[in-house]
Amino acid sequence: MSKVTELFGSMVFNDAVMQERLPSATYKRLRSAMQAGERLDSEVANIVANAMKDWAIEKGATHFTHWFQPMTGFTAEKHDSFISPVGGCKVIMEFSGKELVRGEPDASSFPSGGLRATFEARGYTAWDPTSYAFIKDGALCIPTAFCSYGGEALDTKTPLLRSMEAISRQALRVLRLFGNDTVKTVKTTVGPEQEYFLVDESLFLRRRDLIFTGRTLFGAMPPKGQEMEDHYFGAIKSRVAAFMKELDDELWKLGILAKTEHNEVAPAQHELAPIFSTTNISTDHNQLTMELMQKIAKRHGLVCLLHEKPFEGVNGSGKHNNWSLSTDTGVNLLEPGDTPHENAQFLLFLCAIIKAVDDYQDLLRISVATAGNDPRLGANEAPPAIVSVFLGDELEEILNAIDADEEYIGREKAVMKIGVHSIPRFAKDNTDRNRTSPFAFTGNKFEFRMPGSAVSIARCNIVLNTAVAESLRQFADELDVASDFSSVLHDIIKREIHEHKRIIFNGNGYDDAWIAEAESRGLLNLASTPECLPHMIDEKNVELYARHKVYSRTELISRYETAIEEYSKLINIEALTMIDMAAKDFLPAVSRFTGDMAAAANRKKNLSGYIDCTYEQETISQLSELCTEAYSALNKLKKGMADTKKVSEPQSLAEYYHDVIIPEMNALRRSVDAMEPLTASDYWPCPGYDELLFGVR
Repeated sequence: MSKVTELFGSMVFNDAVMQERLPSATYKRLRSAMQAGERLDSEVANIVANAMKDWAIEKGATHFTHWFQPMTGFTAEKHDSFISPVGGCKVIMEFSGKELVRGEPDASSFPSGGLRATFEARGYTAWDPTSYAFIKDGALCIPTAFCSYGGEALDTKTPLLRSMEAISRQALRVLRLFGNDTVKTVKTTVGPEQEYFLVDESLFLRRRDLIFTGRTLFGAMPPKGQEMEDHYFGAIKSRVAAFMKELDDELWKLGILAKTEHNEVAPAQHELAPIFSTTNISTDHNQLTMELMQKIAKRHGLVCLLHEKPFEGVNGSGKHNNWSLSTDTGVNLLEPGDTPHENAQFLLFLCAIIKAVDDYQDLLRISVATAGNDPRLGANEAPPAIVSVFLGDELEEILNAIDADEEYIGREKAVMKIGVHSIPRFAKDNTDRNRTSPFAFTGNKFEFRMPGSAVSIARCNIVLNTAVAESLRQFADELDVASDFSSVLHDIIKREIHEHKRIIFNGNGYDDAWIAEAESRGLLNLASTPECLPHMIDEKNVELYARHKVYSRTELISRYETAIEEYSKLINIEALTMIDMAAKDFLPAVSRFTGDMAAAANRKKNLSGYIDCTYEQETISQLSELCTEAYSALNKLKKGMADTKKVSEPQSLAEYYHDVIIPEMNALRRSVDAMEPLTASDYWPCPGYDELLFGVR
């Protein structure tokens, strides 16, 4: 199968397959359920299940699985075969509507934040018909929600679907007030850009820090890093190109709209960007993309690193969440049009988003808070931990004019001239892009740049959908009772611009001056995960999610408890790995090297005549001093780790890891990294940054 058009979606039980294989009446009822959220009866489920089974077997599948997304941030699956005994040592291939609609995995073995105890094992997976089933590794994968015996959400898909319903419900209220009676649903759409590193597998397997934590806990910078800026958009190496080609093929088979691929800024770093899909499907597809990246990389002798900061001193990896709002009639509600200052509907939706980001900046920060993402936020390749909105010059001028009750004189599109007559002229955008902004308007969508590369995009989109739904709810409530719609609409837009303009910032987010300015504006600067996570269960946030039926209070508390425990566990693994590597690898290696060097110096001294041993003596002296420092730092880290057992409360433990253990880890790393350039390479116990970053050819 060589043609991309034939390849695309070939392993997906998509709309075309359903139309072909389902009776017309069944297809219509299923489509209605997918679009309007109606329940499916058992008759329809049985017909769909049988058609799915026949199609999957024809594609080589022997098993089925309910594919779900627990709070681990990864995906989960339990495979069952289609076989059913019929007597006489024979089997038939069966798959019922009951098996399609519901599964029963163990709910006690996944993170639950206290929702499930070890002895409370029952949980349910429930078919999500809004996301197509697909075949992966010889199994029919059925996207599902995951809930406890009591009905609480134990996954990321369920609250995401709830948040999508919430924003659709409130957006429809607003559109009806504008006289639009044809739209039935409003969908949020997302295109997540995925950054990642590729390293040689043989080198990866010689680094226990990469194996256990996904990042290097030690490593001195090589003579060259990213300072020449020659890797970004550079020619793709043949080995990487082969990986990308196979990745595209496998993604296209699953109906994933992989579009753009290129080298990123750091050596060995790359990016893949898809075309927009509805948020639920984009989330599923991004989880599959990360899984396939790691699986396919191994076929090429590579390892795909999805950690946000796998290498100190070069850019880390993010996941840019391009978010927009569209109607089922194909209208992008964030399209400004040629005269955005006259487009009241656009301005109201824009104000809803600005208000949402300002009111719930804590939740947006929390949605990207992980141990891996903390070192990335605020570095030169990522937005700061302070949430702000970039609108561009034109939109900011429009909003300022409305706030000041002044007439806005529209800008004309300038023509781009570069001084070469043979190159066609083209219209110049009215505003530049701002890659330093956490939340930037980019023409007809917002780009949320704070998420880390390894995290599920469900987290930030649940926040965005729910917070914007709340803004729209407040606007609709006010407009519902307005005696003069136009006048009240103008007042709302003007008021919201004035009240929330503090969150708008078009300047350089990397500039240290912005931190002071943001503080003067009253914006939050939640620098670390332990600092920001407690705000998840602030009363205003509990009320927000409960009002829109996205999370119950219990479900939200469970997310906080899961996240704070995960932070401590990850730092604990990193610290133990550092202790292990320093004690077993680095200190013995340096001791062996200095011992051999001292022996060599003594042999030189015993030769007839004077032989200068300055190199050996000074190197031994420097390394001995650094060894002492490293050993002291190692013992301090060991004691610090022993003291973690004295801290039982989860929030306090996370703070202890952040305030005590991480600084001790950094001190140990500084000493070990300083020894690396002084030690002969054949003594150093693991591959260095030079091999890891430049080893793929």
